[in-house]
Amino acid sequence: MAQAAKKIVLSASRDIPFNKLILSQSNVRRVKAGVSIEELAEDIARRGLLQGLSVRPVLDGEGQETGMFEVPAGGRRYRALELLVKQKGLAKTAPVPCVVKTADDGISAEEDSLAENVRRIDLHPLDQFRAFQSLREQGQSEEEVAARFFVTPAVVKQRLRLAAVSPKLLDLYAEDGITLDLLMAFTVTNDHARQEQVWEALARQAYKEPYQVRRMLTEGAVRASDRRAQFVGVAAYEEAGGVVLRDLFQADDGGWLQDPALLDRLVVEKLQAEAQAIAEEGWKWIEVATDFPYGHSSGLRRLRATGPVLTDEEQATYDALQQEYGAIEEQWADSPDDLPDEVDQRLGEIEAALDAIHNRPPSFEPAEVARAGAFVSIDSAGNLKVERGFVRPEDEAPVEPVILAGGTGDEETATASGSDVGTAPAVQRAVITIGGASEPEPEEDEGLKPLPERLMQELTAHRTLALRDAVANDPHVAVTALLHKLVTDTFVRTSTAGGCLEASVRHVFFPAQAADLKDSPSARSVDERQKAWAADMPVGDDQALWDWLDALDEASRLALLAHCVSYGVNALFEKVDRYGGAGLSQHGLERRMRQADRLARAVNLDMAEAGWTPTTENYLGRVTKGRILEAVREAKGEQAAQLIDHLKKGDMAKEAERLLADTGWVPEPLRTPGGPEESVDAGQPEADAAELPAFLADDEDGSAPGEEPEPVHAIAAE
Repeated sequence: MAQAAKKIVLSASRDIPFNKLILSQSNVRRVKAGVSIEELAEDIARRGLLQGLSVRPVLDGEGQETGMFEVPAGGRRYRALELLVKQKGLAKTAPVPCVVKTADDGISAEEDSLAENVRRIDLHPLDQFRAFQSLREQGQSEEEVAARFFVTPAVVKQRLRLAAVSPKLLDLYAEDGITLDLLMAFTVTNDHARQEQVWEALARQAYKEPYQVRRMLTEGAVRASDRRAQFVGVAAYEEAGGVVLRDLFQADDGGWLQDPALLDRLVVEKLQAEAQAIAEEGWKWIEVATDFPYGHSSGLRRLRATGPVLTDEEQATYDALQQEYGAIEEQWADSPDDLPDEVDQRLGEIEAALDAIHNRPPSFEPAEVARAGAFVSIDSAGNLKVERGFVRPEDEAPVEPVILAGGTGDEETATASGSDVGTAPAVQRAVITIGGASEPEPEEDEGLKPLPERLMQELTAHRTLALRDAVANDPHVAVTALLHKLVTDTFVRTSTAGGCLEASVRHVFFPAQAADLKDSPSARSVDERQKAWAADMPVGDDQALWDWLDALDEASRLALLAHCVSYGVNALFEKVDRYGGAGLSQHGLERRMRQADRLARAVNLDMAEAGWTPTTENYLGRVTKGRILEAVREAKGEQAAQLIDHLKKGDMAKEAERLLADTGWVPEPLRTPGGPEESVDAGQPEADAAELPAFLADDEDGSAPGEEPEPVHAIAAE
């Protein structure tokens, strides 16, 4: 007959007064970890003891029970109760729920303590996310939940955002189908359909990275760090009904604005309002755009500003503020400690008041204002940018002949113009023009096809501007370039016209340029140098200008000469005239590029050091996948290229931008050849160009099917 299985008998439980309990030395937990005793005590005070203690009777020397009980399992709870007793929050004799094991139990106290700590399983993170969500739905605020579970409100927000991800993705996470990092990336948007759509696109890929998820979810959105968003303000955008996507798990620079059309409308409205206010100053015209290209004011005369004019009262206020600022600085100059808050606040107030005076619009002659205009745009930091005082050629005052005194039959004539000639009406309504257009995205192609003509023009515009800056900072090279031109003109006798000295520097402008050209370090350097010289010299008075130049020291004369020569630097790739007309010939383009390479070598031009770096906008998104992979391969090696060769072109370009950052890689049109320049005798036909590189082997924009291809376009590639 089969013997019945022995039934399990559980230990009895009962309430034991706290003062009858002592902490057992058999407790295996020695190192503090997790929630502190103080936090656990606070939690017990709020909700009571959720789990009893496991205790054993303490025996005397004869093996008899003493009425005291040791706690081998539940030591942290015992310490928390002990703290509550010390704080008078719990009576010494308060009954504590305990599971009482017999003194002769076959399991040691140490084993019980170890089992209690290792047999328990922490919640799956998803269970915690959903528990926080339940508490929130019960009416508890994020701050209340955070306080009760001793975490920050930011952690609660993150958990709630994770719990709000598509249930389909949460189920995958629960089954270890996706990682927590990927799940966090999906929280950028609350659109479950879009989340699932992105996952379906990624599920077939071998590599699934959080950056890909974020990129796909924010595709088409505008970063909050964009100049347009900074100008309008994210708060104003949201007030107008715009949605902002935010990433609670990574620095996102303020998030992504999901409605670019709304943002652009708000930008135009705000710029229009600013332009209307500026129009009250009396300008004839105002051009408004989010961004103007580099050289947008070329061909226009710039009025000389007289600076903000202060009334006597304003001047007195300005002087008093400066004196007060100086006195505070002197008073605290020797203090080893930080400035007191009230002193620091006062200095900030004074600085703001002085800046307000410094930043007041400059003053111009009213008659000049009536024929001039202004450009209103947004600078790279998202601030309003107003460029005042530009006169178009057609708005210049009429020029009338002036008969010189003492003339005989053949009187010499001179021309003069005054501010009172052709003065515009005192009251006029400014014509405000709003413009701006963008270039369409090129179609995606495969392979190493020639670079698009427009991209070549933009890249060489960057190179030309960097060359100008380098030449302006190297008077020796500038003088050499000028002498080269003069000697060529003298001995080759090329056709020239106009002026007393048949030597000139023609300011070369950029018909095609990337959006980031005017914000490049080279552009800022050239512009700052131009403004610095213009502020010192008496432009407009020919004799005064001669005297000023004559008085300059030799170093300043060379520096100014270098600056002026630099404006004539032309390293631009241009479309050649196939039919032998008045345009640039193939031979002329090749000659220009060889000379540009020589000049680049002379000034040791490095486009990476000059500030150019490959981005999706200025290169990677404009070329084929083959060229993107070639760039990554050259800069980072074959392994890095293989990491992205499976991506679609848009994702590949963006990931390549990240990989190429800080590598110093530049495309071939921006590189300075290292070999010696081929010598060319003045006036003689230059040597045939070397075999052209692949990126100039044909013209992408070229012929229709069946037509002959256009001639190859040379570029610096020796």
